[in-house]
Amino acid sequence: MSISLSSLILLPVWVSMAQIQQGGPDEKEKTTALKDLLSRIDLDELMKKDEPPLDFPDTLEGFEYAFNEKGQLRHIKTGEPFVFNYQEDLHRWNQKRYEALGEIITKYVYELLEKDCNLKKISIPVDATESEPKSFIFMSEDALTNPQKLMVLIHGSGVVRAGQWARRLIINEDLDSGTQIPFIKRAMDEGYGVIVLNPNENYIEVEKPKIHVQSSSESSDEPAEKRERKDKVSKETKKRRDFYEKYRNPQREKEMMQLYIRENGSPEEHAVYVWDHFIAQSAAENVFFVAHSYGGLAFVELMIQREADVKSKVTAVALTDSVHNVWHQEAGKTIREWMRENCCNWVSSSEPLDTSVESMLPDCPRVSAVHAQTVLSSIL
Repeated sequence: MSISLSSLILLPVWVSMAQIQQGGPDEKEKTTALKDLLSRIDLDELMKKDEPPLDFPDTLEGFEYAFNEKGQLRHIKTGEPFVFNYQEDLHRWNQKRYEALGEIITKYVYELLEKDCNLKKISIPVDATESEPKSFIFMSEDALTNPQKLMVLIHGSGVVRAGQWARRLIINEDLDSGTQIPFIKRAMDEGYGVIVLNPNENYIEVEKPKIHVQSSSESSDEPAEKRERKDKVSKETKKRRDFYEKYRNPQREKEMMQLYIRENGSPEEHAVYVWDHFIAQSAAENVFFVAHSYGGLAFVELMIQREADVKSKVTAVALTDSVHNVWHQEAGKTIREWMRENCCNWVSSSEPLDTSVESMLPDCPRVSAVHAQTVLSSIL
């Protein structure tokens, strides 16, 4: 059994409290004082001192993992599935490691969309300058020219990006369970053009610039000797503060700021933007949507903002565990009526596939699905 540094630091305090609690009423004051001391200790900060550096590989090979022929993530040497608790009792470090692996998998899925599915990566905004933040979507070669059918895929909220349904499923199950790739390939085989949205790519992160605070001595009329003395004291103070901060928080991460992507700063904005600049311009007579979780909410918001256009072009919408709410989103009566006729929400259920599931909202039918994969056979 390993004992962390933070446990060793707190051990004398815990022992003292145990001894005090065995005493009589006269010891209550000491107990209160010790409890106050414990409340001032930042356990998260102490735990960081036990952590290895937050320095992770930037490739699957570096993590010693690879996807096998079944699309399962396996350790290169042992063949074992991914292990989250790589370092015992270091949840924060393990989470950071998991997130680093997740970023690599996101790029891996992007590569699969281009190489295996033959989709094109399209930068947005379409009129972006070279210097402004950008996002992108993926489209099949015939997405805008296919005269018959177009399939549009929208994933849910969180860390997932274009081509993914659930990162957890990709890591713990396989690529077919966690990505949109089976949907895309099946749709293309059935003669659909395909557009894959990227609604969570709303901003880029850059390091926060350090703000230079002008010292009072720089703008004062004090004699040079006095200014130099003050500056020296100020530098020494900063040096001590930086040293303390490094000791207090050795794993301190860089301070970042977010630069939002024009007209794509939220999933809802993104859906409207892609509709206006791509889907509405497509030649397809019939447009079909598959939207998961928050993607369903984004579709309903699209309907609210572009009701007539959506009704004239969209044939059917397959929702999976959609979190939309026609009351909170203030969808009008005509939208609710259209949804009842043209939408279906497949929800997680132990009932057989397509069994009717009771709904409290007057919008679209809800039916059972074991998982999102089962929806595919119902809509194509």
